[in-house]
Amino acid sequence: MNSPLHGYDQHEHNKELFLNRELGLLEFNRRVLAQAEDPNNPLLERLKFLCIVSSNLDEFFEVRVAWVKENIRMHTARPAPDGLSPEAAFQQIAAEAHSLVEKQYKILREVLFPALAQEGIHFLRRTLWTDAQRQWVRDYFERELAPVLTPIGLDPAHPFPRLLNKSLNIAVELDGRDAFGRSSGIAIVQAPRIFPRFVKLPEDVAGVPHGFVFLSSILHANMAALFPGMEVKGCYQFRVTRDSDLNVDEEDVKDLRAALQGELSQRQYGDAARLEVADTCPHHIQDFLREQFALEEADIYQVDGPVNLVRLMQVPDQVDRPDLKFQPFMPSVPTELRKQPDMFAVIRQGDVLLHHPFQSFTPVIDMLQQAARDPAVVAIKMTVYRTSSDSALMEALIDAAQAGKEVTAVVELMARFDEEANINWAAKLERVGAHVVYGVYGYKTHAKMLLVIRREEGKLRRYVHLGTGNYHPRTAKLYTDFGLFTCNESKCADVNDIFTQLTGMGNPSKLRHLWQSPFTMHSSMCAAIQREANIARAGRRAVIIAKMNSLLEPALIQSLYEASQAGVTIHLIVRGVCTLRPGIKGLSENIKVRSIVGRFLEHTRVFYFFNDGEEDLYLGSADWMGRNFFRRIEVAFPLFDKKTKRRVIREGLRPYLVDNAQAWEMQPDGRYRKKSARGAVLRSAQHMLLAELGAKDRD
Repeated sequence: MNSPLHGYDQHEHNKELFLNRELGLLEFNRRVLAQAEDPNNPLLERLKFLCIVSSNLDEFFEVRVAWVKENIRMHTARPAPDGLSPEAAFQQIAAEAHSLVEKQYKILREVLFPALAQEGIHFLRRTLWTDAQRQWVRDYFERELAPVLTPIGLDPAHPFPRLLNKSLNIAVELDGRDAFGRSSGIAIVQAPRIFPRFVKLPEDVAGVPHGFVFLSSILHANMAALFPGMEVKGCYQFRVTRDSDLNVDEEDVKDLRAALQGELSQRQYGDAARLEVADTCPHHIQDFLREQFALEEADIYQVDGPVNLVRLMQVPDQVDRPDLKFQPFMPSVPTELRKQPDMFAVIRQGDVLLHHPFQSFTPVIDMLQQAARDPAVVAIKMTVYRTSSDSALMEALIDAAQAGKEVTAVVELMARFDEEANINWAAKLERVGAHVVYGVYGYKTHAKMLLVIRREEGKLRRYVHLGTGNYHPRTAKLYTDFGLFTCNESKCADVNDIFTQLTGMGNPSKLRHLWQSPFTMHSSMCAAIQREANIARAGRRAVIIAKMNSLLEPALIQSLYEASQAGVTIHLIVRGVCTLRPGIKGLSENIKVRSIVGRFLEHTRVFYFFNDGEEDLYLGSADWMGRNFFRRIEVAFPLFDKKTKRRVIREGLRPYLVDNAQAWEMQPDGRYRKKSARGAVLRSAQHMLLAELGAKDRD
């Protein structure tokens, strides 16, 4: 029987083989939204999950929908791997997005707001304010808001204003003439971003322990004060989401940092991709706004609630109710690092593995700070993709450079939405004499590498940290990731060679152990999959387990399909979007795909190949996406130490394969079904790891 892939060319498009990427992202957000519905989650954490969906959707429209709309404008005829034209894809995306947003606001109104009210946390509706509340709001408006607001009545001298991406605005419908005899039917009031989108009232005014009013309600209630003598017929909040991808022309770039700084100022004013309006907004106002932003009917999202739910993320910080939040936990530190403060001495004894956030990120900071102070350290090299604006790691690099050490920072300026922070750190590092390079233009440097070179007993010795996540202390408390310290000379030599590639020029050297994008990682992954397929055809056990954020790359998906048909058992743990279709007879019946969505963002990339019992295991920075394989600098590194390898299998794979509390199983059509725990012991991978690692490291 011919394979369903017989004669298949990876450049052809086949909707039977591939799912749509954008629809997959919306499906992921449905799984996140389900966390807001789940009564097993603490109430204020459920509100956070609802806000995370809004934040995800903002970026979805800023990047993915904007990209689809651009393809429509450019009349791009070539369909995506799923076979959908840009026009057909947009229609499905819009339908799914509208459905998701409608469900999101329904959960907020009918589930979360009532549940919060029962706990004394109220969002006070303007129509139900008491006299005392109305007076407090009026005083707040006159004291804080009115002096800085700039209402703009639209007329030939005041055209429609240039509105910032995702800013809160009010469309005001007016009647009458002003002092100059002007008659303007519509005015726009922009809410300055410096103001919070909700305000907490004093308890004696609110009448409840925690009473909040939305900024839009405050503006609405006092709008007449901004237009004296005019009749305010209606006020309607709205928000526009714009294309936020930066466009830097490779042909003309002489100085990438300067070019990016010029583009960043324009990011807030890209082409509109979505318009959110209040549910009370009449059609003629919607049509007027839509025309201003050159949008279609499908681009309008009419919502019964605040147009910017992301700002509600700040509510838990203003409510002192630990019982309504996740129980705090203290990340542990491996025993060997607690007993020996000298990081380099510990690493010389053997590889050290950290599993974040269950184990602390502090040892990574400690290593760099020790290196900055250590007179034996002669050089430090580090990649910087995303880090915090107050990063102790960056400060340590600055200290090292000031101490006279050779410091090299490969700073990725094109890290989306972190460009400005990275530009600032690059400038600070340059001022103290560090070597700052921006990688290879056209290839984002996404690999997570730290190299320290020490002089020991008259010779230079290298120490390396490799990770699956960013050098970002705050996200290390929220994302699951692995980090490895090693002084294995072969691995260290590979890392050194990659840094030489990034800072200098020349052909890539042949690495000893690491797989690297854009050179060897894709072919090496495909070869490892093919090897398992050959083992299965020979009648021996063959298993692939891979954990990642996204799975999109068509040729690799084709390899997985072929391995499945050969009899390889394939378990894929894909947190986000997966365009492979699992469980189709004759194509992928040996492939199972599951997604874990819980308290922490699953971020580890783990790749396991049984390989006749050798159990090859790689950790890496790359998802199985075209951009990671062909347009980024990435690394995947093997684990040789048996103890470390067993740990990754025990902590990074097995718990996720037995999870029946936070696991979702992917169906052939791309939908997900929550894993049923009926009649079984409830198992949550994240909960198990919190308990196991904390208990183990208290020995």
